[in-house]
Formats: sequence, structure tokens, C-alpha cells
Amino acid sequence: MNLPPLISSDVGTLPDTGLSDAEHETIRVLGQNLSADRALWVSGYFAGIADLKRSGAGQAGRASGVPDMLSGSPDNAPATTKIKILYGSETGNAAALARDLLERFAGHGVAVEAMDLAAYKVRDLKKEERLLFIVSTHGEGDPAEPALPFFEFLAGPRAPSLEGLSYAVLALGDSTYEFFCEAGKRLDQRLAELGATRMRERCDCDVDYEADSLAWSDKLLDDLGSSASVPAIAMPGAAAPLSGAKHDKRNPFTASILENVCITGRGSSKKIQHIELDIEGSGLTYQPGDALGVLACNDPRLVEDVLTCLNWTGKEAVVEEGVDTRTFLSRRAEITALTPKFLSMWATLTGRDDLQVLLDKQDRKELARYMGSRHVIDVLLEGGADSVAPEEFTAGLRRLQPRLYSIASSCVLNPDEVHLCVSPVSYDMNGRRRLGVASTDLAVRRGVGENCEVYIQENTHFRLPEDPEAPIIMIGAGTGIAPYRAFMQEREALGLRGKAWLFFGERQFRTNFLYQTEWQAWLKDGTLSQIDLAFSRDQARKIYVQQRIKEKAAEIHRWIEDGAHIYVCGDATHMAEDVNDALLHVLSTEGRVSDEDARKRLTDLQVSGRYQRDVY
Repeated sequence: MNLPPLISSDVGTLPDTGLSDAEHETIRVLGQNLSADRALWVSGYFAGIADLKRSGAGQAGRASGVPDMLSGSPDNAPATTKIKILYGSETGNAAALARDLLERFAGHGVAVEAMDLAAYKVRDLKKEERLLFIVSTHGEGDPAEPALPFFEFLAGPRAPSLEGLSYAVLALGDSTYEFFCEAGKRLDQRLAELGATRMRERCDCDVDYEADSLAWSDKLLDDLGSSASVPAIAMPGAAAPLSGAKHDKRNPFTASILENVCITGRGSSKKIQHIELDIEGSGLTYQPGDALGVLACNDPRLVEDVLTCLNWTGKEAVVEEGVDTRTFLSRRAEITALTPKFLSMWATLTGRDDLQVLLDKQDRKELARYMGSRHVIDVLLEGGADSVAPEEFTAGLRRLQPRLYSIASSCVLNPDEVHLCVSPVSYDMNGRRRLGVASTDLAVRRGVGENCEVYIQENTHFRLPEDPEAPIIMIGAGTGIAPYRAFMQEREALGLRGKAWLFFGERQFRTNFLYQTEWQAWLKDGTLSQIDLAFSRDQARKIYVQQRIKEKAAEIHRWIEDGAHIYVCGDATHMAEDVNDALLHVLSTEGRVSDEDARKRLTDLQVSGRYQRDVY
């Protein structure tokens, strides 16, 4: 665990805080052993004490000055309301929002706790009184990977009656997809079926969720009848962190590119870049399995095409943003994927009845088909208004969101660097070449010495085992190999020799065996125990990693029985599901159990953290 200087493992290097050595040691030990959620609670506890002592409040009859909400004493007056926030997060948005809401609710007299759905004990569900769910949707309307076991339990026959529960659902999604906020909708419906009562109607948020979630939480606070009698819980690092400025997506670090090289061979049907970024002086640290958030810029040629369609020069002011139209379209607005919000705005500005009819029908499938076959530029080229005011047009665009890439390096081995494995997205649609926003900006347009804005996105659900000797099975295809390179670098740097087995798939051995020399070196020195490869186009019959898994079913089953942890990284739509089916085959055939028992076994592995997926 990397801790700030206040709780450094070396007490002798601590800053002058006025604390005794014994007090320093107490804080250090506490910090080392607390979970993230409990550390957050403790930070709030002491922040509350500080606020009360500064103001002189709470001293009557109680010399301690401990704030009511945070004190466990029954003699203290309780907060007006108690609520628990449960979140299911894949990319970190739901987790970040849960922490934001925890702070806000605590500051309004609400005794609040936040917990990851992956860690929540379902047997406690029938005991709860008030729950706030924050859940994201992925793929074909599925919940975040860590929340899957909870959703499966809730949908199954063992789900309890919840007549004593009051709840609210904050759903996160992407309106460009057919199954917008589907996981939140399913959860909301199922809780109601089980007898629970809504505290407030569900809020469905798009990718730029901040304003909608804030307005919704304000209304929920009003519904709860909360007061402002309790000091707000301070977020870790919110006030002058001793370790320096905190970098996140609101405050990214400007990193320079040290290396940007193609690692696919000549003649390859795809291009993949290995990118190394300099983060020296940032204070950023990461663990294997974490992702790098990249704040990219839109394609300059696409920006110029949009400006031309709107008859803008690029110098028009976007008043509310304080920038000109070229800057806004380049750095702040999503100008590729269509959204219902944009179509509604354009239908209003242009009077296009066909768009209005499409929106009025409220047919998500038909709307998704339309948006999936066009980008913003296509709609503009179909016809528009003679004159469009910048404020009117930009109001229909959503914010350009950061893109996440699995980190392909170990911070132990490369403390001042982050490595990425990026495949630039490029394809044709409607006779026009389309480019991925971040993948092209980072891997193609930016060279060595150029800068980009980045931050670390933790992924606590894709971690090496706590036991360094535990066997690991790594399964991936294409750029899904990135976190496994980080795994191996970490084990090599720390001298760990637990068994490790890689299943890797790509198109051709000659051109697409990513990081081949490194894998061969790890195999030779024993850091990697075994490797199985599937190059789909090296023979007439295509071979994929799921077939290799079935071929090695008996040995894989022995590894699982010996405590192996299984990892899957890559394409969620095809590869990950096919691998899941292959693992079910392994468990049923080699374990000689029914398909149902095999599914239960795989779910148990997931709940225990021995089956982890990072899919996209």
C-alpha cells in the first residue's frame, strides 16, 4: 500500500505535525490496515472533530467534541436519517459518484455508508431499511462485472421479501446504445417486485452524469428531510494533501510521450502501438490491473468539417465555456457518436420532421439502429439550418469523456512511467473514413516528446492474488494482453515465482505475437510457467483461445483445484463470453458435475475474487 507521508512506514521522516512518535505509529498502523471505505469514514470522523473544536460547538456536557453522526455512543443524538450506498462500478464512475454522494449526504445530517456491491453480503439485504444503488450498464444491458453475482442473486429464487426496504436507484449508462441504463432499470423493477418502496423515482444518467446526479441527489435529500447539523465528511486528499496535488479526471497530469512504436509486424492486418509515458513528478502510482485515463482531442479534420457545415470560422465565442468554437469542438465536446439529446436539438433547430418522428416513437431499438449507422457529421451533411448560434448547437452536445486503457507496466519496475498497448480504431462508414477519438489521438497523431493529459483509474476488481504463491491463469486476445504484461513485470521485479499460465490469441504468429521476446524470456526464467497460443488465421480452420482452454481442460481443472486465480481481458461481446462458456465446460466435464453446478462453481469463484474479468 502506498501511503502519504503522514503515515509513512518510516516514522523518522514524518513532517512536523505536532504529534508524538506513539501517535504517529498508531496512525501508521491504522492506515495500513483499513480498507478504502473505512479509511474514508475515519477521515470524516477526524474532520468532524476538527470542525467542532474550531467552532466550539458540541462542548456542552461533552468535552470530547466528537460529532454526533460519527460517534458510536448511544448517548449522542442520532443523525436524522441513515442510508447505505451500494455501487456497482466497472470503469470507476459509479464508485467515484458514490464517494461524492457519501460526502454530500454526510454533510446534511445523514448517517451514510458506501459499499461496493462485490463486497456486499446478500444475506444482509432483508435487514436493510434504506438503500441507494448506483449501478452502471455495459454490453447488452448487463451490470458491471463486479455486481453480476448480486444481480443474479436478486433475480433468483432465494431473493427475500423486501417489504421493509426503502430504496432509490441512480442508473449510469450511454444513450448511444440500445440498452441505455438497462441494469438500473432491471434493478429498480426487481426491487419493486420484491416489495421494496421507492424513496424517489429512478434517475437515468448519460455519460456526462454530474449535473443530473447532483439535481437528483438534492431532491432525495429533501425527501429524506435531512438537516445540516452534522459537519461534512472530508474526502481523502480534499484539503492540502501532504503528498502533493491529487490528479484525477478533473485535474489530470500532463505526461510526455517517451516512446510510441508499432509492435505488429510488416504485413499485419492491424496496427498496434506500444506507448510509454513519463509521469515523473506527478505523484501518480498504480497497481497491475489499473487503467490509465486519457483526455484526448477530436480529429482536427473532423472539427474543420463540422465548422464548415455550420458556416462557422472557429472564432465564435461559446460564452458559457469561455472558449471559441474550434477549441470547444476540439477538446470539450463529443462530436462523433450521436445521442438522442443531439438529435432532439437538431430536429428543433432545423425543423426536420423525420428526426422528430423517430424520437417521438420512443423505439429504443430503431433509434439505436439509426444512431449506430451515423455520426454527428452525417446528420449535419444531410441538411441543416442556414444559421446556427453556437450556444444553441453546443447545448445539444455532451462532454468529451476520457478513455481508459489497461496499463501494460509495473509501477515497481517503472516508477516514473506508464506503458500502454493501443490499437488505433479506423473503419469506413457511409463512404467516409472514421477514426477512434483517443486511440488515434494518442497512438497516431502524437509523437515522442508531445504531451497528453492523463490520470490513474483504479481497478480493484482486477488484481493479482494477495498470496504471491497462488497460481494464476491469464486469458486474453489482442490488446487484452496489456495487464498481463504488468502482472509479469510485477512478479519479476518482486522475485515472485507462483505458477503462471498465459492463453493468448491473435490473428497471425509472425505479425501479431505481442511482446513475444518478453514472454519467451519470462518462460525461460520461470516467471511464466506455461503458454498456449491461438493464432486464428495461421491455418484454414480458425482457432481461438476458448478452444485451447477446452483442449487443456484437465490441466486447467487441476490448477483451479490447487487454488488458481483466473483472469480474462479483452472483447466482451465475443471472446469473453466464449471463454466463460469454455470454463463452464472445464468445470462440468472435469469436475463431473451438472451444468447448473458448474455455473454455481464459476459464480463462487467470481464472488471470492478468483475469477476476474476486465472486458470492454
